[in-house]
Amino acid sequence: MTEKTNDAATIKEYPKPPFENQKQPIPGYEKSLRPKADHGETSYKGSGKLSGKVAIITGGDSGIGRAVAIAYAREGADVVISYLNEHEDAEQTAAIIEQAGRKSLLIPGDISVESHCIRIIESCVKEFGSIDILVNNAAFQMERHSLQDISSEEWDRTFKVNIYPLFYFCKAAEKYLKPGSTVINTTSVNAYKAPAKLIPYSATKSAIQNFTASLAQMWAEKGIRVNCVAPGPIWTPLITSTMSKEHIETFGESVFMKRPGQPAELAPAFVMLASEDSSYMTASTIQVTGGYPTI
Repeated sequence: MTEKTNDAATIKEYPKPPFENQKQPIPGYEKSLRPKADHGETSYKGSGKLSGKVAIITGGDSGIGRAVAIAYAREGADVVISYLNEHEDAEQTAAIIEQAGRKSLLIPGDISVESHCIRIIESCVKEFGSIDILVNNAAFQMERHSLQDISSEEWDRTFKVNIYPLFYFCKAAEKYLKPGSTVINTTSVNAYKAPAKLIPYSATKSAIQNFTASLAQMWAEKGIRVNCVAPGPIWTPLITSTMSKEHIETFGESVFMKRPGQPAELAPAFVMLASEDSSYMTASTIQVTGGYPTI
């Protein structure tokens, strides 16, 4: 990222394709991402919008989850980070949270297992006494060129990571969520305009959209809001570990802004949906797509 300063403001200039030919092992790691992603480490400034709140973020070690964790901490929230096994990334995120003067709790493990999701909820309540914000963000995808290339195991894994945990987490958290609590689910622009090479992933993102709409209706009388953020192409380790080298090199060039978004560019949407700034929003989706056409 480079910056230009004019009389009005500092303008960030983020990298555009073509990107370096690179391929990471799943699930991908921040230290191997080239160019490095911006999570708002040096730019996000809080204003107390989440003061005293407690948030759980799945996939909070890196990518979008890390950016949201940084923003939430700087807005005054303590943060539980759920992640698979990317310990170095998670520890770096925790360090930034603690530098902001907030507490963090790291919980590794597989959220496709219901008992682990329940453990995360119970661990959060034991450590912090409450849950105010639940961000269901973790995801799995694989780019495939043929339906025959998608195994039944991969189909199951995609659904078990992307959509099952929303049910597990929300069910386990319901008894702890008070009026004013919020659930924020990460869907995708692919829920509206699905690419051919991401069939299982796109199907789960549509399911997340509908789960959100139904649960928002069910929980409205409880005073619990349930919303979505729909990212477009965002520069994260998931991209370099699950897509072809050719797609990585040109990633983001199809949107109007001709580049992928940075995780830091999504954080304000998650902050708004977690705060009283969105007090009249439920069953809503905020699209952060760089101008990707959805119709």
